[in-house]
Amino acid sequence: MRARPLYTAKADGLRAPVNLLRELRPAMLSSAPVIGCVAALVAGGVLLLSGATPTDPERFRALLQRTPVVLVEASHFLSSLIGAALVLLAFGLRRRLDAAWTASVMLTAVAVLLAVLKGINLEEAAILTAVVLVLLPLRDGFDRHAGLSRIEFTPGWLLSALALLVGAALLGRWVFTHASYADEPVWEVLVDRDAERAVRATLGAGALLLGVGLWRLMASPARPPVIGDQDPDFDRVRAVLASAEDAPPEAGLALLGDKRFLFSDSGRSFLMFGVRGRSWIALGMPVGVRSEQTELIWRFRELADAYAARPAFYGIGPEDLPAVVELGFAIQKTGEFAAVPLADFSLQGRRREVLRRNWRKAKELGASFEVVTPEAVPPLIDDLQRISDHWLAGQAGGEKGFSLGGFSPRYVSEFPCALVRFEGRIVAFATLWLSSDRSAFSMDLMRYGPEGPKNIMDFLFVELLGWGREQGFKVFEFGVAPLAGLQSRPLSPLFSRIGRAVFDRGEAFYNFQGVRRYKDKYDPVWEPRYVAAPQSWMIPFVLADVSLLSAGGMAGLVKRPHKTESAAASAPRLEARQVGQVHQQDQHHGGAQKHEETPGHHAGPAAQVERPGPEPAEQGGHSGGGGQKAQGQSQVHAPI
Repeated sequence: MRARPLYTAKADGLRAPVNLLRELRPAMLSSAPVIGCVAALVAGGVLLLSGATPTDPERFRALLQRTPVVLVEASHFLSSLIGAALVLLAFGLRRRLDAAWTASVMLTAVAVLLAVLKGINLEEAAILTAVVLVLLPLRDGFDRHAGLSRIEFTPGWLLSALALLVGAALLGRWVFTHASYADEPVWEVLVDRDAERAVRATLGAGALLLGVGLWRLMASPARPPVIGDQDPDFDRVRAVLASAEDAPPEAGLALLGDKRFLFSDSGRSFLMFGVRGRSWIALGMPVGVRSEQTELIWRFRELADAYAARPAFYGIGPEDLPAVVELGFAIQKTGEFAAVPLADFSLQGRRREVLRRNWRKAKELGASFEVVTPEAVPPLIDDLQRISDHWLAGQAGGEKGFSLGGFSPRYVSEFPCALVRFEGRIVAFATLWLSSDRSAFSMDLMRYGPEGPKNIMDFLFVELLGWGREQGFKVFEFGVAPLAGLQSRPLSPLFSRIGRAVFDRGEAFYNFQGVRRYKDKYDPVWEPRYVAAPQSWMIPFVLADVSLLSAGGMAGLVKRPHKTESAAASAPRLEARQVGQVHQQDQHHGGAQKHEETPGHHAGPAAQVERPGPEPAEQGGHSGGGGQKAQGQSQVHAPI
């Protein structure tokens, strides 16, 4: 056998470490956030401790002979500020922000120079140089493209940084108290100045931490750039809603015009989400093809992560939990959702006597009911707008959004509309959400004017539920009972215990128990609803953003109803002025109005009722789901 050339053996010997480093690189990059965070904390801690402790007298005297005192003082003060900044930047490194990596490398490199200028601290300079060398090869591990203003410091992180600063200050005080110097007057002067310098540096770093903390508490959060597909005319959304395998009735909110979308590669599915500040909040799960849901969920998670946004899912059910658990999200129950099987419900019996009487009385006075298709809605918009404006004038807040529908001609014209006429005029209406497979339906907007007879909404509910059963729908969904079903046990999550306390004692702000109790009269099937976010501490912020998105901002939350003459005149006749808005407010946890339970008017949305009487009603054909246009219109006449 021929011997291998010597130079080949040497090349193989050099190639082995290179190959090893190449194989270890992916593991190093995956650990880059942790390594970078620890390195920045080490550098920041060294600088803070150095700023709070005395300088070596011999080195300091040599430095003063060659360097202006002002430069020494400035270097000492700036190095402590850089130390505090590196402690804060460590949080950004842990979150993989590329701007945090750049700032950390630059500040640490500057700190190396300052370590020499403030006292010829060669050991400190060596440690900081090592930190720079550790950070440099990890650049590719920080792949989140976001500025420093998007670092979201947690309260715990700020407290930890403050604790490190206080620890450095206490150590410095102990060192200065127990330090032993020569009795020469020059060293007494140096010690006094060193102490003053340490105090200034510590106070400066503390001021920086305090300023950052106040900024995060008071400043408007930086909004990350939103990545989403454009569909200004909703053509793609309508196509998905019309052919979706999985599209619950509330998927119609995609047509409201206040959301962003992520479409699947096939274009047959989408995920809708709203943006407020740093929060990207998906409303429910993806709509469309079930097999494409997982990919869309992960794509949403990764895009939000890449742009330093706070992703969350709101209004999800038990069947959605495995998917969000795979994302590593924290989950919190927010209430319970009610759905009533139409085939099993009846108005017969004493429990339904008041509702039957109200329905019959409105019918005797001449009220009539019909459901019109989306194509028939535009000619009626002026009448619907008049009713909506009058109703809205008597309610707290303005038009809703995000998780609740709002009145706009385009949006209302997307759906079938249930109408109640009295003396030839439209006096009440409700827009309808229909599931794509026609298995369930629900009401979105539900509003009425002052011209109708008393208890007109009871008449609308009874007629609508009968219409739904005759159209072949199996379930009527009437929203969430906020905070219902939360447990208050010693080991329950803090949010659950607080939510249960609010549910039990918060009747002055919202009729939590009344809503749950009223809906329970109709024997619904109760199902929990959840919110999910990357960390449990984010959930209160997400819920606050959901409330603000739904209310149209802070102004919508604090707006009070107008005391108009027409509203005041109609109040005695209608008795329960909240009937028309309950369905919207009860769909999310943050409703602020208390709804009174009265025998004739409902404190819960879309009361699950069907018309008494054995005779079938006359009706026309009706079809459609989500935003799909239906054909024909139907009119229902119920026997008394």
